[in-house]
Amino acid sequence: MDTTEENPSKTVDIYRDTWVRFLGYANEVGEAFRALVPVSFVWGSYAVATAYVTADAVDKGKKAAVAHGDNPGRTTRVAVAVVDTFVWQALASVIIPGFTINRVCAGSLYLLGRTTRWPLPVRKWTTTAIGLSTIPFIITPIDRSVDFLLDSSLRKVYSDEEKHK
Repeated sequence: MDTTEENPSKTVDIYRDTWVRFLGYANEVGEAFRALVPVSFVWGSYAVATAYVTADAVDKGKKAAVAHGDNPGRTTRVAVAVVDTFVWQALASVIIPGFTINRVCAGSLYLLGRTTRWPLPVRKWTTTAIGLSTIPFIITPIDRSVDFLLDSSLRKVYSDEEKHK
């Protein structure tokens, strides 16, 4: 994943181009394991994912501040960078995927209980496996949907604001 060897002029974004990015998926893993672990583990996974989202937003704000120096509108551009990153990451990395995996796991546990005679521990482990295996399939559609949502709403406010500058 380290692109500095391939293209030395491209800087590596620690939150998007390294293993740190996987911290944003912690809550999906927590939701997949919900049937097997104490709920405090699940909430802890949300804390890790939320810390990742917050750190990425702060990082983008710092980068925007450096990029805009002392130019007029610097504060606005920094705020836009922080808000846009935080909202996008919160929706695409925490809220929507967490809800999706939660419902996939709840539905699969329910269906396994209604359609099989498997013991409860087997159903719970199967539910966890289903939840974990769902994660790679939901990432891209959720990311694209959140892009569309923000492009159709919040980012219109930003672009209108930039037009007035």
